[in-house]
Amino acid sequence: MIRSPRRLAPIIRIVGIGTIVVALSGCISLLPKSKPVQLYRFAPAGAEKADLPRPNAIAVFRTNGSFQSEAADDRILTVSGGKAAYVGQSRWVAPAELLFDEAVGQAFDASAVRLIARGQQGRFAYALRLDVRNFETRYDAGSRAAPTVVVRLHAALTRSDQTRVGEQDFEARVRAGDNRVGEIVGAYNKAVGEVIGKLIAWTEANAT
Repeated sequence: MIRSPRRLAPIIRIVGIGTIVVALSGCISLLPKSKPVQLYRFAPAGAEKADLPRPNAIAVFRTNGSFQSEAADDRILTVSGGKAAYVGQSRWVAPAELLFDEAVGQAFDASAVRLIARGQQGRFAYALRLDVRNFETRYDAGSRAAPTVVVRLHAALTRSDQTRVGEQDFEARVRAGDNRVGEIVGAYNKAVGEVIGKLIAWTEANAT
């Protein structure tokens, strides 16, 4: 059984710069090449804000969902076999959960659906719950090979009267071009963009 990667933080603080990833039970050498203390963000294509008003947009309220707890903060989660670890000296510029939420909101701004976040005013016809089940880098071809980024999202759409409309899982698997942090981040861009694109198409088709 994999222990929670949250217990890894004290270990990461004392390892040398040359050690990129520390596993929860023992050490694994994944060694993506990167400079120390690098900050990254994912900016999927198509997640630009719309400049024009959308008077006919369908209003959908986004309810509280969940995000894979091990990957929710600013550390980049990796999985190798039965071991989980974080990429050392490399982090997201903000918690991954927040960056993902921003990407979702920006993408919906350019769609036929107007997403209403908690705390915002406005009537809505539907409610959408999003649960990010996986947001991780998988070393599925060996510890030194280019890993695969996996993003899996579960969406549930209901009407404002709580009537169930439908549920759907969306998943993207994108292999990084190399075992380097920059290439891995590029794979996150593609995976997040693909998943959000599928989500928007499904929401637009069902929120009618």
